[in-house]
Amino acid sequence: MDYQQILNDIEIEIQPLFDKGKVADYIPALGEVDAHQFGMSITLFDGSVYSVGAAEKFFSIQSISKVFTFTLALKYLGAELYKRVGREPSGNPFNSLVQLEYENGIPRNPFINAGAIVITDTLISHYKSDSKAFDAILDFIQSIADDTTITMDVVVAISEMEHAYRNLALTNLMKSFDNIDNNAITLVQTYFNHCALEMNTKMLSRSVLFLANHGVDPITNKAYVTKSQAKRINAVMLTCGHYDASGDFAFKVGLPGKSGVGGGIIAVIPQKMGICVWSPALNEQGNSLIGTKALELFTTKTGLSIF
Repeated sequence: MDYQQILNDIEIEIQPLFDKGKVADYIPALGEVDAHQFGMSITLFDGSVYSVGAAEKFFSIQSISKVFTFTLALKYLGAELYKRVGREPSGNPFNSLVQLEYENGIPRNPFINAGAIVITDTLISHYKSDSKAFDAILDFIQSIADDTTITMDVVVAISEMEHAYRNLALTNLMKSFDNIDNNAITLVQTYFNHCALEMNTKMLSRSVLFLANHGVDPITNKAYVTKSQAKRINAVMLTCGHYDASGDFAFKVGLPGKSGVGGGIIAVIPQKMGICVWSPALNEQGNSLIGTKALELFTTKTGLSIF
């Protein structure tokens, strides 16, 4: 299959969509990003990489980091984790307080904000400090991406903390239900720090290969999680990876994936490849508008999906 030609065709076909969607301007540092950008990469099990567009341009990974923190927490806590965070689609916006109130401070899944904050809380407790937890998250992401240059965008992290009212509200609400153990402000800052990591589509398509291969990196042969855990991470990505548009993403794209409001989306094709697409303008649910379409075109053109 000529993957490079397919990516080239996709880049042409998404051009009419560039005036649609809106960047995440509720985070001022992200609101300044040029919406007229697109990059896409795939990494195969033999290390071959195919890319198109701005594949080397760094962007804020935002909620894509939730896949990696969930992976780490699952690795250390196993099934115990599900006492504090669920694994069902929320059907609500990613920062909803209402559902959290009804459900006694237990977030629906690890990929909405409240769920990812609980996951970060468990990691701070596990590593005994917020700084050690962040270092462990960064080390893990550098390892799976096989790239030690990955760092945090301090400007984005500060910008998020300056507008953290709702995330602090979510955290304090969960703390009132005894589902948060650490200091709320320190916790939310650590959460923002891992969301503010900067990567590009090449790095991210490489970083999810272990999830496409039962938890084992097919290039380095390093095992990160068990086969069972990899299966569960992929399942939660499929059902919950795109907030309240997860069903629509599964319907149109048919791959486990996770979006971020920085405009990135990761996806995996089991036993084949890791994929990442980036375009900053978002649809109403907070997912990359062009990125979603590009992935739909990719699975249509290649015939590769889990269905």
